[in-house]
Amino acid sequence: MALLDLLGRRWCLRIVWELRDGALTSRALRAACDEASPTVLQARLDELREAGFIALGDSGYQLTPLGRELLETFLPLHRFAERWSRQMG
Repeated sequence: MALLDLLGRRWCLRIVWELRDGALTSRALRAACDEASPTVLQARLDELREAGFIALGDSGYQLTPLGRELLETFLPLHRFAERWSRQMG
């Protein structure tokens, strides 16, 4: 999958967002992301690992420095989208 295609997928930023405060297991990520299928979630985690945004450590999945940079870059956009959604809803 091309990098821009990966970044354009909502689940990519959702997983990165959930890892902002620290490592999580795949079970915790599945619950946080409302992902019903462990197989689909694992495929998504594998894509993020291959892209270098997350790594699997002793305590679960965590952000890499590149993942932190992605989060910091998209955080203002995320906040804008939340405000816009509240105003439009």
